[in-house]
Amino acid sequence: MNKIYLKNEIPAILKENKSTPRISVCVYIKITEAEKKAGEYSLLNRLFLQGTKKRTSEELAQELDENAIECYSEMKCDFIRFKLLCLNEDLEKGLDILSDIIQNSTLDEFEKEKIKLSGEITAELDSPKSKAMDAFYKNFYENHPYGNTYTRVLEELDNIDKDEIKTLYTNLLENSPKIISVAGDFEGINIEELLEKYFSSLKNSTNTNQNMPVPELKEKKVIKIEKEDASQAQIIQGWMFPTINSEEYPAILLLNTILGASGLSSRLFVELRDKKGLAYVVRSMYETFNKSACFSVYIATEPKNIKTSLQGFKIELDKIKNEIMQEEELENAKNNLIGKREFFTETNLQQASLMGYHEDKGLGYNFEKELIERIKKVTVKEIQEIADKYIKEPSVLTVLAPKKYLEIE
Repeated sequence: MNKIYLKNEIPAILKENKSTPRISVCVYIKITEAEKKAGEYSLLNRLFLQGTKKRTSEELAQELDENAIECYSEMKCDFIRFKLLCLNEDLEKGLDILSDIIQNSTLDEFEKEKIKLSGEITAELDSPKSKAMDAFYKNFYENHPYGNTYTRVLEELDNIDKDEIKTLYTNLLENSPKIISVAGDFEGINIEELLEKYFSSLKNSTNTNQNMPVPELKEKKVIKIEKEDASQAQIIQGWMFPTINSEEYPAILLLNTILGASGLSSRLFVELRDKKGLAYVVRSMYETFNKSACFSVYIATEPKNIKTSLQGFKIELDKIKNEIMQEEELENAKNNLIGKREFFTETNLQQASLMGYHEDKGLGYNFEKELIERIKKVTVKEIQEIADKYIKEPSVLTVLAPKKYLEIE
């Protein structure tokens, strides 16, 4: 694994995996300017595969299909990520298409995609879980771009015009930092030459500062959503936590694993589902962005069990703060977390994606190796200290259920 720089100073991370039939390429474009209206970046992201100056949307789809090339883009809060996966012998064709999509999108399907986006969001919000999660994040990151959830997008989508999207697109191309990561078998391929050929015309910025504030959660919030036909209550409670760049990051990952991210063996699953029979689904989540992170617990349960479930959350959270866990439980959590990370980095696409992600966060493309070693060194005391330090008020609690079950504090 090594890092080179193209003539335009875009870093390219290369990891050669011999005897693998398909190569993966990821291109990260950092979002440095907050969108002025909720949904602008989501809409732009949808337009990338809807036609370029060289290819109509139909021609693009046909060419990808005929050559078994996967090429798509993903919009996250802090970056847009393009992913390419193709047979080794089709790499140049794939890079030609990827470069064309990034640099020459016409945005011609603007009105069509706006209508489709509105319809898809409306359909998604019919789901009780989606509706509850939407309300949770909108209030957790209130008045911040991270809080531009589905309902916020629906409120502002009609006011977005094509010129605003064009300006956003131009700014990304000309003023945003970019990273390329490649994983696969390069034998017989001059990968550096190909990357220069197709991406050296891209402008790169070295300014990684994001023009958006650090979110603050100043007071406890309880959001109640009435849904009379809900057969399950949706409960989410969350706290602001340090980001991936924190020294506490490995301990937070283990805290999440122990509480609710390790499936059948997690404390929330064992105590609230297996022993008390409260849950259809129960887990914890840790989601990190550049400016903030959210640690949350979630349960889907019968509406009559809302208060019991909230009390169950409190009991388990107090336990992890105040009761010394067995070293065996910690070691099992470490093995579970490390095993999952190894499993999810088996493919070239997963590796390219993770290398680029860590580089984008300023941690270095080889951070995964360092992270594993740091996870191994986390102590019981560190996990307790993290839980005690951050799982406290203020928090955001969101509950969706029929009205008669919403009499909670």
